[in-house]
Amino acid sequence: MAVPEASLTAADLARIDGQLADTDRLLEQNYPGDDGSRQPVHTVYVPADRFTPSLAADWGTQALATAAAHGGLARLGSLLGQDAELAGAVASRVEAKLGSEPIEDLRLDFEDGFGDRGDDAEDAAAVAAASAVAAAVSAGSAPPFIGIRFKCFEAPTRARGLRTLDLFVSGLAAAGELPEGLVLTLPKVTTVAQVQAMDYAVSRLEEIHSLPSGRLRFEVQVETPQLILGPDGTSPVAQLPHAVPGRISGLHYGTYDYSASLQISAEYQSMEHPVADFAKEVMQLAVAGTGIRLSDGSTNIIPVGDNVENAWQLHGRLVRRSLERGYYQGWDLHPAQLPSRFAATYAFYRQGLPAAAARLRNYVEQTEGGVMDEPATARALAAFVLRGVQCGAVGAEEVLALAGVAIPKLTGLAHPRLAQTTSK
Repeated sequence: MAVPEASLTAADLARIDGQLADTDRLLEQNYPGDDGSRQPVHTVYVPADRFTPSLAADWGTQALATAAAHGGLARLGSLLGQDAELAGAVASRVEAKLGSEPIEDLRLDFEDGFGDRGDDAEDAAAVAAASAVAAAVSAGSAPPFIGIRFKCFEAPTRARGLRTLDLFVSGLAAAGELPEGLVLTLPKVTTVAQVQAMDYAVSRLEEIHSLPSGRLRFEVQVETPQLILGPDGTSPVAQLPHAVPGRISGLHYGTYDYSASLQISAEYQSMEHPVADFAKEVMQLAVAGTGIRLSDGSTNIIPVGDNVENAWQLHGRLVRRSLERGYYQGWDLHPAQLPSRFAATYAFYRQGLPAAAARLRNYVEQTEGGVMDEPATARALAAFVLRGVQCGAVGAEEVLALAGVAIPKLTGLAHPRLAQTTSK
């Protein structure tokens, strides 16, 4: 049978290209995908004036002491449902983590955790925070990611929030190069216009301090129902990535403000309440493919006093629940939450590693197995394993032994678009 000739002409193809030019630009500019950089597993919030260069190490010491006082990290693993082998493997890694990098992401809080202390006090605290952060970064004691949460852009607090942001960023700029992991958090957002205003503010700070365009990215806290469903029936949160492309680094769910806004009584406010799940599912859809990261919120049930073990079990279960739902980051509020954060996170990645690595090896080596994975699934498998390596749950040598791939190749599998860009 003769092979038929193509019927569409070059003019037809050119017309189709023209029709889809806007779509091509949209996908290229607004949906770049994840950039492959490390995402912290948590964000710790502390009142801004309590930060010192030794804070992270102090929290690690307190976390280890709490674990030791309650039977050790292996016993914590058993409380979280881990078998003896897994609990032992996790415990040794968590102990090392709490000794070397107990906080991955730290936010000096000028909002709810600071309150209204008057302009003079907050001015002084903002200047002091910039100096302390610069000193911690210079000394090597700062967490890899660090920054501030300032007051929201609603009318009563807008000027105060902007002034704190300005003083902090200007102080860091005066001290030298900005921290590589600098993070700025805009809370209680209700409209797209507030995010556009934040975009203008950081753009001006970039100009004033001769910073590269786009250097000052920021997180948006999703704490109000108005951001999920606007007055016109659309979803403002879905418009954010496209209103300020490339400027937003993450969306963080605010458990208690959001729940209270929907009249959920205090006893039932939780990261796993149905209203929380709905909001977080909308957030996931809103940023899919944009490269914007997601973070779950916090639990205010703290492991202290007689409630340590029950609080650990609750926290560990909630951390695991978030991970299973594609939320790879969350908030921690107290040093005693660090053991359960890392124990639950490390168990998640270690338990999933053997199956994920086997499927990756079959995919890379084109070996038939029980599951026929497509490229999209292979990307997800590689991203899962890569996250486990980045947070310290698994080692590069384990990945090489089980999956047969080194970290550079694993990164390329997880983020093929990034690999294509860097190879050019």
